[in-house]
Amino acid sequence: MSRRRRTRAGGQSARQSRTGDAGSQPAGREGAQSQAKGRQSGGKLRWYKADLHTHTPASNDYEEPGVSYLQWLTTARERGLDIVAITDHNTVAGVAAIRREIEWLTRLKEENRLTPEERSNLERWLKLANEIVILPGFEFTATFGFHILAIFPPDTSVRKLEHTLLRLNVPEDRLLAGSTETGASTDVTSAYETIVDSGGIAIAAHANSTNGVAMRNFPFGGQTKIAYTQDANLSALEVTDLESRSRRATARFFNGSKTEYPRKMHCIQGSDAHRLNNDPRNSRRLGLGERATELLLPEPTFDAIRELFASRFFDRTRPFRAPEKEVDHLAAARAEGPNQTQSFHESANKKGGRQTVVLADLCAFANTDGGTIFVGASARKGRVKGLAASKQVQAELQQALSERLTPPLEARFEILANSGGEVLRIGVDAGDSKPYCLDGSKFYVRNDAETSLALRDEIVALVLESVGLSSDLVDGGDADDAPASADPAGAGESDGSKAGRSGASGGGRQGASGSDDPFYLPQDGVEIVSSETRGGTAYYVVRNLRNLRSVGNVTREGARKLWNYAIAQYEDSPVKSDQIRWKKNVGYIRSGKRAGKRRFDLALREGSALRVFYGVTSEGMEGAWAQFVEEGDQDGLDVRSE
Repeated sequence: MSRRRRTRAGGQSARQSRTGDAGSQPAGREGAQSQAKGRQSGGKLRWYKADLHTHTPASNDYEEPGVSYLQWLTTARERGLDIVAITDHNTVAGVAAIRREIEWLTRLKEENRLTPEERSNLERWLKLANEIVILPGFEFTATFGFHILAIFPPDTSVRKLEHTLLRLNVPEDRLLAGSTETGASTDVTSAYETIVDSGGIAIAAHANSTNGVAMRNFPFGGQTKIAYTQDANLSALEVTDLESRSRRATARFFNGSKTEYPRKMHCIQGSDAHRLNNDPRNSRRLGLGERATELLLPEPTFDAIRELFASRFFDRTRPFRAPEKEVDHLAAARAEGPNQTQSFHESANKKGGRQTVVLADLCAFANTDGGTIFVGASARKGRVKGLAASKQVQAELQQALSERLTPPLEARFEILANSGGEVLRIGVDAGDSKPYCLDGSKFYVRNDAETSLALRDEIVALVLESVGLSSDLVDGGDADDAPASADPAGAGESDGSKAGRSGASGGGRQGASGSDDPFYLPQDGVEIVSSETRGGTAYYVVRNLRNLRSVGNVTREGARKLWNYAIAQYEDSPVKSDQIRWKKNVGYIRSGKRAGKRRFDLALREGSALRVFYGVTSEGMEGAWAQFVEEGDQDGLDVRSE
């Protein structure tokens, strides 16, 4: 094989000399690396530092135009990058320039015409080509200005890359411009499809920020946002808040627990560097490799990255941190606390029933949205207790899972080292064979941070889901029941009476909302749909806004925590329209902390009718509801008296 072939920028043959042992890591990183059995390939995995969003001087907004391409790649390696993608704006001129330079120097060497400086440069190029994987690509500007990263295998020709840009309607006379402005191009989902069809992977660039497909307050419909972030051809979201512990962090929003966003997304971060070094005057202008992602891969190849993004191994990506700032996944999870997809148990002993509690959580997660369980640690602050015999606990749980839970459920087990001892992390996806049952008769579901036995209507809904039928068939009340009035007129009525107003009420979002806007209703919390008094006891139909399933025959005494709160407020503190702080047709009633999390009671005005939503979290407040998050933080517990 000729030297020219071997040294094309990012050439695959150069990559084949890379070894997967820890010794090839940059100095100081050995202690931070971990090796695990490959769950897919059976080989060893290791962490590779990657920056999949970078710019070279080929982008016309590059801030250091005097930088050479050799300087650029040298800096990438000095920053410890194992993988770098070149993603200039709507051009592959940077990729072409690197390849031309290497090919020219190689030709001069073959002709014995190299100067000492050229010989030195060629040696540096060859050394770097064997130390860092270079993935060619571009940052495409789609319709409405949304940015998409298109990344391709190392041996993809410049001609093919430019042909892909032409297919995306980048004008031929703009292929070398490196500009974000290309005129009329291609819509977002068509761009995803074209990139994948051309052999690449599509990643939404800075998705939560300017020109991102998930940016907040952009005036496009909710269905469009869903399509742009859930499309099957989209591999990952690049976000700027990957390390944020905020409840409104992008990765938390796309964790698969929302009805309208059921696909959990791989979230990564990149530098989007338009310079070699950080701008001292603007901390947001990052240098090359200054905001990177670590990927747990069997080898640093394009195929391995594509396979990872197509998998559900979300724990194999993490934000890169220096060794002294390694990501502590357990600490981050404890700071977040128990929620819809996360729980904690200090032990899983058979004695005392702790093993059964863990299995109940696994059953609930499988029946709901999937989730992660930490065994050996509580969510409380303080020292982690840890497990004295973590491998034994894992073996016992795996055996109990196979014996006591039906149908069979696949779970992922991993032992985490911690200063307080070892902790077992168990991950489970939403099951494909619902409903899952513990000990032959117990069906569990997860509601917010609570695991509880499923009620009759919930079990029926799970069965209908498993056979592909709509849970609209389950309402717990009459098919005509609509959300109850905020005034609990039926609470004290005679037997058989029913409160509520006429109008369709269904399990699907459109039936419950009467609108095509997916954010017409809050995304979590509960709503009282109707009530009926029998034998002096009020029975309610309660709608879970997370999945819009309605459950009937709920009493105040037997209700779950949030449901009990909603019924208590409905009965004891009925809301009147003039007590609500209105912003057009949506309103703020009160907010307060419950179990360490701020929750909101909100209202919706539909003509003369009033709907009230109880216990909504900030994570569930999208669209018009998002404006009340700051008000709740400022106003405190109750503003109804204002």
